[in-house]
Amino acid sequence: MPPTVLITRPEPYGAEFAAALQDLPGEALPVILSPALVIEGRGALPDLAPYRWLIFTSRNGVRRYAELSARRDIPAYAVGDATAEEARRIGLRAVSAQGDARDLIARIKADGKPGPMLHLRGEHAAADLARALLAVGITADQAIIYAQTPAPLSDAARAALTSDAPVIAPLFSPRSAAALFDGATPAAPVVALAISAAAAARVPEGAVREMLVAERPDVRAMLRAWPEAVSAAYRLEGTKRAQ
Repeated sequence: MPPTVLITRPEPYGAEFAAALQDLPGEALPVILSPALVIEGRGALPDLAPYRWLIFTSRNGVRRYAELSARRDIPAYAVGDATAEEARRIGLRAVSAQGDARDLIARIKADGKPGPMLHLRGEHAAADLARALLAVGITADQAIIYAQTPAPLSDAARAALTSDAPVIAPLFSPRSAAALFDGATPAAPVVALAISAAAAARVPEGAVREMLVAERPDVRAMLRAWPEAVSAAYRLEGTKRAQ
């Protein structure tokens, strides 16, 4: 029996990742889509008039901004390529830091762009970017415009985690990693592929059989590491890979 892929990324991103897996060479594995978090709008935008730059650290922030404002004349910094691409898709001029929050701060500092800047973020954030930018002399504010709320796993997802067959679980954020396991240790042997060390750190001890971490915190790196995750799942006891 082949491993099952359990994707808990919020929609529409979970379905996008599942489609990307189908384009990879090799055997197509069964996929379960069961978002562990749901994206919900929160709050309103402040007056944008004072700000010379917007900052986005997720595609969710970009999409929520598009719902709240028709302004596309303020340029943006984005934490990574996917977020920058989403910003460009809605008509913003965007610069990608190609990494994580530390890379974003370093890029803004190196560019020497003046503030004020506005970080449009979720209710939970990995770093206080506004405070970090203020510490290096760049005026910045923040506004919470969405939240990620936990969602129960589907019956199919729970069944996979309580079976004997291996499960491959891509983990796209620290919060989604924590929400997936939520204090429970799966009976199934799980191979986790984390987008970052921060996401891997939120997995409870003993919850997975193997942990892999992408070389960079983005989906492209996750896809490059995918063959290794599949091989790890097939190495688990009692599993034979189809020839």
